[in-house]
Amino acid sequence: MELNFKLIVLTLSILFTGLTAGLCFTWSNAVTPGLGRLDDLGFLKAFQAMNRSILNPTFIIVFMTPCLLLFINAFLFKNTNQFTFTSYLVAAILFFTGVGLITIFKNVPLNEILDKTILETATNVELLELRKTFEQPWNRWHMVRTVCSFTSFALLVTGLLFNK
Repeated sequence: MELNFKLIVLTLSILFTGLTAGLCFTWSNAVTPGLGRLDDLGFLKAFQAMNRSILNPTFIIVFMTPCLLLFINAFLFKNTNQFTFTSYLVAAILFFTGVGLITIFKNVPLNEILDKTILETATNVELLELRKTFEQPWNRWHMVRTVCSFTSFALLVTGLLFNK
């Protein structure tokens, strides 16, 4: 197979989508359940620290690049068989809406509420209320991101397998 722009875009699409799906899966199955076992202050401090550390260029590039790259990929494969094109287009739409938009409009606003709170001076009642405001909605929206990123990854791999 000749290395060309189309192949590079497909490879990066699969790689970045797979990395994002793996990250989301790990958070859903290990990180958030583990954090959920902590007391309110411990939970909120740990989540606040992770939210602050995850905002770095490498993470942002890997996590958000598929929002654009998957549409370019679908466009590049528009003249292939219908199944492959449809798989790539659905993967793009699903990732953009279920990961990109959910992150921007659901998870990030919750992260910002948590980030603005000075946890060390909050009362136990305030910590409990903040956790109730944050934890369940964040986990619910994150589960949507997990399912959408995994499904997008699976659609990319399936489209690749059926590409002729």
